[in-house]
Amino acid sequence: MSVEMHTHCGPVLRTKLPGPAAQKIMAQDESLLSPSYTRGYPLVVKSGRGCRIVDADDNEFLDLTAGIAVTSTGHCHPEVVAAIQQQAEQLIHMSGTDFYYDLMPKVAARLSAVAPMTGPHRVYFGNSGAEAVECALKLARYHTGRQNIISFLGSFHGRTMGALSLTGSKVQQKRRFGPFVPGVTHVPYPNVYRGCNGTPQGAEDYGLACARFIEEKLFKTTLPPEEVAAIFVEPIQGEGGYVVAPDAFLQEIRRICDRHGILMVVDEIQSGVGRTGKWWAIEHSGVQPDIVCVAKGVASGMPLGACIAKAEIMDWVPGSHASTYGGNPICLAAALATLEIIEREAMQNAATVGAAALSRLKTWVQQHEIVGDVRGRGLMIGVEIVEDKQSRKPAGALRDRIVELAFERGLLLLGCGENTIRICPALVITQEEIDVALDILEECLVQAENSRVGRS
Repeated sequence: MSVEMHTHCGPVLRTKLPGPAAQKIMAQDESLLSPSYTRGYPLVVKSGRGCRIVDADDNEFLDLTAGIAVTSTGHCHPEVVAAIQQQAEQLIHMSGTDFYYDLMPKVAARLSAVAPMTGPHRVYFGNSGAEAVECALKLARYHTGRQNIISFLGSFHGRTMGALSLTGSKVQQKRRFGPFVPGVTHVPYPNVYRGCNGTPQGAEDYGLACARFIEEKLFKTTLPPEEVAAIFVEPIQGEGGYVVAPDAFLQEIRRICDRHGILMVVDEIQSGVGRTGKWWAIEHSGVQPDIVCVAKGVASGMPLGACIAKAEIMDWVPGSHASTYGGNPICLAAALATLEIIEREAMQNAATVGAAALSRLKTWVQQHEIVGDVRGRGLMIGVEIVEDKQSRKPAGALRDRIVELAFERGLLLLGCGENTIRICPALVITQEEIDVALDILEECLVQAENSRVGRS
């Protein structure tokens, strides 16, 4: 990559990090905010445009986090900003729990048109991914009259009590919060890099084995299938490490659900709305779910969650479930603008730029001893950092060091899972921007790799 391109697209650092203004804000934050927040490095954000973030000291960063895969159309996309401004002048709040307004059916129709299962559909609006999951959990029990739920180890579905009960990601998320919602059983999720020989056939066989564990072991020993309301699954585990499920696994889950009258609930909160180059990650497998949980990138940063279900499944009566703020007019206006941008250009860009990035990153598995695996779809890519290729021992501290080094160079990254670097930029990122970002990331990776073995 040329020096000119780095100058044009790369970070611009004007102070040491964190700068004086950032340090002042961090000190105030430390004395006033909940200590439960997990801040990976000292970034204090002032503004953002596209794939760039400006901090309190006017340092400019290249952002590969998108607010945890939320700002799908980039920071402050002008069309989204205009939609928010126009709506704010007309109506800021009207509770859809009690009254009607036109944006609710408009956005519901828009989501129904791209839903990954045949219609007709019904849509429930909340404020977040966790609320979408809570809705799906309650709806599954209500519709089926059954009480038990199956979820997967490594999964993340949120931090409210129902969603947290489904989550199987990190023990710290659950420590000292029990007892949880009863009736949830966690089973293995097919992490191909850690569970099989890595060949395509091996991956499919392993995926089938993980799915069939439910029917061949669980249903024969501890959990009657006729008492299971739903299976909740991420087509790509997000917080679990950007682990891509084999198609055969998802297809077998669908068959198991069909055989036993169980609902298949797909959590697309991080993987959906164009991030993988299709509207939904589940579409890559050809599987149609019964219920889809949506949030994050659907409104470009405005708080909106949605639960999309087949109409015959969302059969509860008034008063069964509701939300004062869910489907807020401003959030829905942002969602309409977001969905238009994604359909027009961003989803195809995610497929094209993501494929090029994935192709480059996969060469790192051969080139760098500490890169164990690279996986993903579209612009949802994970780079797994290990001690060495032979042991495949997770190197979480080394991953964290790479993320820190990237921040020091003006590149924003996040980890996920025990030892994976996640790459989830805005879906509008350009080829030049991703190339510059990967140049910087590789520099950091090499530095961390060399320092680990004592080389300069």
